[in-house]
Amino acid sequence: MTGTSAHAPTPARGVVLPTTPPAARIRDLRKSYGKGAARVDALAGVSLDIEEGEFTAVMGPSGSGKSTLMHCCAALDHADSGEVWIGNSEIMRLGDDALTRMRRDEIGFVFQSFNLVPTLTAEENILLPLSIAGRKPDRRWFGKVIRTVGLEDRLGHKPNQLSGGQQQRVAVARALVSRPTIVFADEPTGNLDSRSGAEVLGLLRRSVDDHGQTVVMVTHDAAAAAWTDRVVFLADGRVVEEIRRPTRERVLQVMTAMTDLVGSDPATDG
Repeated sequence: MTGTSAHAPTPARGVVLPTTPPAARIRDLRKSYGKGAARVDALAGVSLDIEEGEFTAVMGPSGSGKSTLMHCCAALDHADSGEVWIGNSEIMRLGDDALTRMRRDEIGFVFQSFNLVPTLTAEENILLPLSIAGRKPDRRWFGKVIRTVGLEDRLGHKPNQLSGGQQQRVAVARALVSRPTIVFADEPTGNLDSRSGAEVLGLLRRSVDDHGQTVVMVTHDAAAAAWTDRVVFLADGRVVEEIRRPTRERVLQVMTAMTDLVGSDPATDG
């Protein structure tokens, strides 16, 4: 995360300083389910930039739209209207083949349930997206990823020979190995104990700090959110709050205030 120095020189009038474009841009995103009286607006006009090289958490009470937002941004679901830009591509305008390539090459996804192939080794699971694409791995990058997630001595093991935390580390490595523009993680510590969860959060943090990866994580856990650079809060399908350099205490304050406002449980997904 970068800041502006108090002693930075003021640019000359008319000079435009170069800026890094966001890794993802979301504009007026809308998604509803059902019809008539049963209609639910899961997303009611979300606009948001995801900055490159940052770790962002998305939080909100049950039904706030956080999982719907992530799935639409990761091209796992289709929004009704609006725009989602990943890098220089607007995903809602892509055809099926281009969208498949986008998911494969530009987007990494970490599921709560690991989603590993039980008959493959850890290494084979990690390299599976590249194998499907017919691409050979960059062995230097692969080595960096494996060292980052600490799996050097587990590559030959199958999922049933790994702990839950190790399986999730395999899933994170799989998301990183294609060097995607952005990695989305949907409750990545939801099925883990506190120690394993901290290990996974630590490696996501290192992927941002050491490799410049962009990570967006849906979570209900204030302690998990405290690992990030920024927390975006949703309620009723809209962005309602944002904090930077979050602490567990500050996140809990915001979530408690939101729970009091909407009268629901912040610890359930939506």
